[in-house]
Amino acid sequence: MTEGPLSDTVAQEDTPDARVILVGKPDCHLCDDARRVISAVCDDLGVSWGERSILDDPELADEFWDQIPVTLIDGSIHNIYRVDESRLRAKLMG
Repeated sequence: MTEGPLSDTVAQEDTPDARVILVGKPDCHLCDDARRVISAVCDDLGVSWGERSILDDPELADEFWDQIPVTLIDGSIHNIYRVDESRLRAKLMG
């Protein structure tokens, strides 16, 4: 699992206050799985989260097309493909 900065060209304009961003697309079963984990953890901890679709943003598509779902925390990549609940919780609590 890779951690690193989100490209400077990819802003979080539609979810500016969200600490956690799920980058995915509709009809993606791994995205659905990630959404359930992110929602549960963030709701439990009171952490804001949002979603961005690669279908709505060409820059996101260029960067993440073959890696979704991607979980970003504070603009940095936290997970690719699968979200580990305990790892996400630990990062958000740390």
